[in-house]
Amino acid sequence: MPMRPPSFERTAWLTVILLLPVALLNYLDRQMLASMKYSVMADVPSIATDTNWGLMLGQFKWVYAFLSPIGGYIADRFSRRLTICASLFVWSAVTWWTGHINNYDELLHARSLMGISEAFYIPAALALIAELHTGRTRSRAVGLHQMAIYCGVIAGGFGGYVADAPDLGWRSGFNACGVLGMLYALPLLLALRDAPRPDEEANRKTATPLRAAGELLSNPSFILLVLYFTLPALAGWVVRDWMPAILKERFGIGQGRAGVTATVYWQVAAIFGSLVGGWLADRLMRSNERGRIYVSAVGMILIAPAIFGVGYAGTLTFAAAALIVFGIGWGFFDGNNMPILAQIVRPELRATGYGIMNLVSISCGGLADWGFGWLRDRHVPLSLVFGLFAAAALVSVALVLLIRPKRETVR
Repeated sequence: MPMRPPSFERTAWLTVILLLPVALLNYLDRQMLASMKYSVMADVPSIATDTNWGLMLGQFKWVYAFLSPIGGYIADRFSRRLTICASLFVWSAVTWWTGHINNYDELLHARSLMGISEAFYIPAALALIAELHTGRTRSRAVGLHQMAIYCGVIAGGFGGYVADAPDLGWRSGFNACGVLGMLYALPLLLALRDAPRPDEEANRKTATPLRAAGELLSNPSFILLVLYFTLPALAGWVVRDWMPAILKERFGIGQGRAGVTATVYWQVAAIFGSLVGGWLADRLMRSNERGRIYVSAVGMILIAPAIFGVGYAGTLTFAAAALIVFGIGWGFFDGNNMPILAQIVRPELRATGYGIMNLVSISCGGLADWGFGWLRDRHVPLSLVFGLFAAAALVSVALVLLIRPKRETVR
């Protein structure tokens, strides 16, 4: 592996640093709604039921999922820098508008537009990071970026306190985050840089979306990675979107405390997991090309019993402990998905590939959100639902171990 000049290394890490606020806002803007559920439903009575609330959460994910491959393809074919900056500005404008909605239909439209605009960011950002960072630093760089996402979820968890504050209210949170994002988009546009463009021959191979999709979908390891990426996400989205409400109702605590408990414990643990998992994966890759796969599988082994524990928790302390284990496992898993993808597909297809992964995973996550709301209205035991999620995580361990990295793409 040829050494890259120090200036390139500095640019690679500067790119990650510039994207940290964007990653944080990407999840803060979508997560705080879950922590504000009771305030929003009280202020917008046309929402009416948990089924409608779940449908609204799912609406965002289905739109986001459908647009993700398109966003990834645009980032691969044109400019990842412009894709990232435009996505940030538009979703921030939609965030601001969300603070001004007055009925359920407007909320559905706002979340749909949020899904459209946010769909372009993650595939472009992770592909840019993977392209700039070699195999020696790739998992650590992606893990650092994912850490900012977890910080965004943590910040979103405090939304319940903002919503409960008489001088603030839930609308002020959306207004403030929307303005901050729009203001940051311009300096980001000036400071961010694209990686060197691939050669023209590589571009011609992916000249149309059908060619790009065809190459990816004919790759057995890519299909396995899509399935592996999807099954744990069923539980992941339910934990993100429903855990504040679950803890509030099960343990009789306030909306603010429930939101913080539901996010801080597992997201702080995920930060730890992403940093340790990234370091460990990069280290193992020095001697074993399956190092990232093994680290990710360890994370999934931790996730399975943790999900089961969340469903059976009889005390708030036990629930928090299960969420901590879940977070550590999630950090091992989440920080290595793009690095594993980089081992099995060409650089010119990485954003598109991640977009397809998002399409399948988040579409199923949207169904999980809606289905979970439907099951709650019918009083299905949480232990049964989370037991099924735990079983899906165990299946995922077998799937990731079947992935075969291509030696020529390990770089």
